[in-house]
Amino acid sequence: MKEEKFKKKPVIKNPKIRVLGPVENLEENVNPEWWSRIFNSLYLKTDGDVVDDVNITKDEISQFMEFTGVEPDHRILDLCCGQGRHSIELATRGCRNVSGLDRSHYLIQKAKLRAKKEGLNIMFKEGDARKIPFATDYFDIVMILGNSFGYFEAAQDDLKVLSEVARVLKPWGKILIDVADGDFLKANYSPRSWEWINKKLFVCRERSLSADGDRLISRELISNVEKGVLADQFYAERLYTQESITQLLTKAGISNLNLHGSMSPNSQRNQDLGMMATRLIITGTVKKEWSKKRIKPKETVKNVGVLLGDPQRPDNLKPGCVFDEDDFYTIDQMKSALQDLKGYNITYYTNHSTLYTDLSKAKLDYVFNLCDEGLENDPRKELHVPALLETLKINYTGSNPQCLAYCYDKSLVRGIAKEMAIPVPEAFFIKPEDNVYELTINFPVLVKPNFGDSSFGITQKSVANNITELVDAISDIRSRFGYDKPILVEELLTGNDLSVGIIGNPPESYTVLPVIEEDYSELPPELPRICGYEAKWQPDSPYWNIKSIPAVIPEETRKFIEECCIKLFERLDCRDYCRFDWRLDGNGTPKLLEVNPNPGWCWDGHLAKMSALAGISYKEMLFAILNAAEHRIGLIPEDKSLQQ
Repeated sequence: MKEEKFKKKPVIKNPKIRVLGPVENLEENVNPEWWSRIFNSLYLKTDGDVVDDVNITKDEISQFMEFTGVEPDHRILDLCCGQGRHSIELATRGCRNVSGLDRSHYLIQKAKLRAKKEGLNIMFKEGDARKIPFATDYFDIVMILGNSFGYFEAAQDDLKVLSEVARVLKPWGKILIDVADGDFLKANYSPRSWEWINKKLFVCRERSLSADGDRLISRELISNVEKGVLADQFYAERLYTQESITQLLTKAGISNLNLHGSMSPNSQRNQDLGMMATRLIITGTVKKEWSKKRIKPKETVKNVGVLLGDPQRPDNLKPGCVFDEDDFYTIDQMKSALQDLKGYNITYYTNHSTLYTDLSKAKLDYVFNLCDEGLENDPRKELHVPALLETLKINYTGSNPQCLAYCYDKSLVRGIAKEMAIPVPEAFFIKPEDNVYELTINFPVLVKPNFGDSSFGITQKSVANNITELVDAISDIRSRFGYDKPILVEELLTGNDLSVGIIGNPPESYTVLPVIEEDYSELPPELPRICGYEAKWQPDSPYWNIKSIPAVIPEETRKFIEECCIKLFERLDCRDYCRFDWRLDGNGTPKLLEVNPNPGWCWDGHLAKMSALAGISYKEMLFAILNAAEHRIGLIPEDKSLQQ
């Protein structure tokens, strides 16, 4: 049965595409951050005649190397590098210090994979061009290529990009920018076009000038002759003339500007080149003084407070409502790992009765917040811990109170995910006052408290196959947790039970840990395949035998889940580390279950298991979390955390 399941290729059902139909004003439909969403696999198809043509890339790099005088040892930044085509060509030609930066997770992953396949040593990073994650006076040359400039809604943001370029360039460093010819496009843009990408894929485009005449607004309807409309997307790009781009470069502190004429790609399709049709090629030089170097002391010791649950207080989430030997062993394993880290002076805080006073007197660089039990071991007060730290103006690891509040409410997270077109299980919400409710989904279903974590309230009795069992499950939860709390009833998913971990802070620097799944092969067949409270807290239960193993899922599914997790991490304002729980339905479609912004940090927890699969020890995992927080709050000048 299990073998047969993997023979069938799971199908990912994309959320229903929203197609607007005729639109009178294109500009009104442009999302200000369109550039953070549009550069994906469809982009590589629709613009592939230019951005995926090896000969075009080779011809461009030949000219760009001549214009900038590239030498093998020069440090070169390919800013807004996309899938890395220019970076890879530069490295192929002997450039030994090439870096690429782009905001698109999808394109950066493509770049990393291709560079690895070709054995090229290129540093590819995700990040925002307005805040380049490299040191001052670092690069000899920065290139902004492929018309990757002018995407932001405000021209002031474009100035930020060029100012950052001037900062990271060494004195006398050079910039080369390849930008669409605004004068040409204003006079020659096509209001409507139709282009065949291949025998099945085609794109219809509409264009108009913005109300102020400074941007070209575009709409793309991408369709497949068999699957229908794949995307209906709007974007806007600023139209720079030779005069306006020169003024902006000068304002950013870049001089010795040279226009090297215009460039038009030799496209094999040659149907609709759009913004790539005619581009201006400009070089300039940064003349400045070297910045003063910070002198590091011989040894810097960081004073870090580690905040834990209070072992002297009851904890209703634990089976005996108290900290037991396993809890103390787990704490000792953590202390042992932190003790091995050099440069840290660690103080532990566990007495919640004196916590405010103790912290207010302490002189700490920051707090390592490992109190997932909540203030006074009350899970409803999990967000009170970072709130207390903020009141005391103490920096801390992990997410802020607002994020913890969002993620504590499962229904709220579902709504946010659906708004972002991220699939979630079918479900309905039962308010505390509801005694009558409409069953809107098919059996079997999973009944669980809408609030809470640690799988509290989710047991084998939570699975209902009919009305009677559903009523019993609802009654059981209300009798244990009270009648004043809402309940969530979800469709029971039966596919792979998955967890994904992220350490770091997208988009600048983070690690997506290997996906794991729960192995239910040791579970008696009559028990429902769920990883609930029994699996985590009851050693005498059959569920205790559930193991976590590397996920066996298609690469397409893994990439889709990772992309969604990164988007949710940023949207929910998670910080430093987070875990996401997913499950596939019977057709192999992944659906988000929960987001845990304060996940278990213990040595044998899911985050540690995922880290181990990535070759990261428990000590290294804890250090990576500390390092991510230190970089975020500005305690270290450059990110040295674990990279993908």
